[in-house]
Amino acid sequence: MRRRQRHLAARPSSDCASTTRACEERLPDRHYLDGLFPDRPVLLVRYCGHVAVANTAALAHAGITAATGDPEGGIIDRGPGGAPTGVLRETAIEPVTEALAPLEAPLDPDTLSAAVAGLASLGMTGMGGIVAVRQGLWGGGSSELQVLLDAAPLLPMPVGVLVIAHTPAELEEAARRLGDAPGSLRFLGLKAFADGSLGGHTAALRFPYADRPDLTGTDRLDAAIEDLADTALRLGGRVAIHAIGDAAVGSVLDLYARMISRGADPAMLRVEHASVVGDKDVARFADLGVTAVVQPAFLSSEHSWLEKRLGEDRLRRTYAFRTLLETGVPIAGSSDCPVEPPSPLHGMAAARHRAGIIPDEALTGAEALSLFSDWSAAAIGEIARLEPGAPATFTVLDRDPVAADPATLGDARALATWVNGRRVEWDLGKVTWQG
Repeated sequence: MRRRQRHLAARPSSDCASTTRACEERLPDRHYLDGLFPDRPVLLVRYCGHVAVANTAALAHAGITAATGDPEGGIIDRGPGGAPTGVLRETAIEPVTEALAPLEAPLDPDTLSAAVAGLASLGMTGMGGIVAVRQGLWGGGSSELQVLLDAAPLLPMPVGVLVIAHTPAELEEAARRLGDAPGSLRFLGLKAFADGSLGGHTAALRFPYADRPDLTGTDRLDAAIEDLADTALRLGGRVAIHAIGDAAVGSVLDLYARMISRGADPAMLRVEHASVVGDKDVARFADLGVTAVVQPAFLSSEHSWLEKRLGEDRLRRTYAFRTLLETGVPIAGSSDCPVEPPSPLHGMAAARHRAGIIPDEALTGAEALSLFSDWSAAAIGEIARLEPGAPATFTVLDRDPVAADPATLGDARALATWVNGRRVEWDLGKVTWQG
C-alpha cells in the first residue's frame, strides 16, 4: 500500500465519460496532488517512466524550488515566476526519486522472484533486464541493482542485465558484482538514453510534434556516453541506447559509426525502440549492422493517438518492422515491461495485426516468432536452438504461434516451460524445479 501511495502508474483513460479530468488531455500539477495528499510527499509517474508529477511536499523533500535549474537531459516545468508546476521530465525525475527513497522499503527478493516466475508462466525461458545502479523508479528504497542481486539465488531463469550507470567506475563495479552473483545473472552491458517517449512528448524528433508545434522533444545523449559505451565493450558487454524519435536515432547511429570505425563489433551495438526512423537512417542501420530492438506492443497502446502526435508522413516511418527487416537491419523483439505487457505472445500478435496501423509493415507468423525467439536471443548473445546434448530450454504452448490468428494469439497459454533441462513450476508465486 505504501508503494502505491508513492509511485502511481498513470495511463491515459480511454473512457472520457468516467472522469472530467481524463478528457482534459493534460497532466495534473502539484496543486492537484496537494489536494489529494496534503500531508505526505507523492510522486505520480506516467506509465512510460519519462514524465512524472510531484506534489509540493515531494519537491520540498528534493530541494526543488524556483531557483533550481534544469538538469542536463531533463526539464522542470514552470509556472508564473518560474515556480515548479510539479511536472518533471526525463532526468529531472531522478532527484525526487533519490530524495524519497529513504521513505520506502526496498522491493522484497521473494516478490521479485515470484514476478520472474510469472514470466515463466508466459512461456519465457530467459530475459534481458534493465536495472539502475542507483534507485531508479522500480526498486523501492534501494538500488535496483541491489534488489536484483539479493534475489539472484531465487530466480528461476537466466537474466542478462543491462546496467544504467552514470560513470565508467559505476559500470565496472556493477559488472564485477553481477559476475560474482550466485544463480544465473550475467552482465549484458550498458543501457543509456538518447531521448524520452512519444506519449510524453519527450522523444527527440527532427521536426516538431504534429500536436505540439512548439516541441521537438528532449535530447538526452550527453558527452559522457562515449566513455561509458567504450567501457561496456571493454568489459565484454553490449551497448543498448534508448532512441525513439528520428533525431535521437540519427544521433545514436552517428555514435555507433564512430565506435565501429575504431573497431567495435556492430553485433554488440543496439538501438532500443528505433520507433521513428527516417529513410536514410534505415539504410545506415543496415550498412552499419547495428541491431534494432523493437516493441510491437507499443502499437496496441498508442494506436488511438499516434497519427495525431506524428502526422501522416512520419506515421509511415514509425514501427516500420518490415522495412527494417527487408533492408537488412538485424531486429529483435522485446516487451519494454512494465510499460507494456511482458508476454512475448502479445508482442508477436501485435507485430502481425499492428492494431491496423500501416498494415504493409506487418510481419508474418514465422517472422514474428523469430522476432521473439532466435532473433531476440541473438541480441543478448545467446543461440536459441534445440540439439542433441544441449540442456533443454523450450516452451509448450496451447496453440501454434505461427498459424494462430493474431487476434487470439495474445490469449495463448504456456502449458510448460523448461529452462536448462528443468521444468519451471509456477503456483501462486512459488517456484519449484523438477527434473
